[in-house]
Amino acid sequence: MGGDGDGWVGCTCGGRHWGLNGAAGLLLVQEGSILLQHRAPWSHNGDTWGLPGGARDSHETSIEAALREANEEAGIQAELVDVLLVEREDHGNWAYDTVIARTQIGLTAYVANHESLEIRWVALSEVVDYDLHPAFAKAWRKLQTTIDNSLAF
Repeated sequence: MGGDGDGWVGCTCGGRHWGLNGAAGLLLVQEGSILLQHRAPWSHNGDTWGLPGGARDSHETSIEAALREANEEAGIQAELVDVLLVEREDHGNWAYDTVIARTQIGLTAYVANHESLEIRWVALSEVVDYDLHPAFAKAWRKLQTTIDNSLAF
């Protein structure tokens, strides 16, 4: 189901990004693991692993967008997520916000729509062993450092 944020943006970085109003993803942490989504082959940079996420609609904050997308793609229940912080990758006319959060007891995750091939909890030390979405791969070291420095497990 599309929102008013669906569409491509020609970015000042020279690339094209999905999300007319930017995009957001949920980096969900649980007991030293994070939730990864195996992206459907037809999607942009498909058949790679990344975070549930997508385009932000004009009326949404990045947190609202990340939680909505995580629910649509991985069945994540927003009421069982504790948002801790947001890391922004700002390109000037486009930005991607990684919403870092912890799970509460009872949270479940599963393939919820056609955008996901698989949903899997992956140990922080094993994330680099996956074929990551290129943008996530580029951001992972900084995100991992943020998790290591900011969160107690």
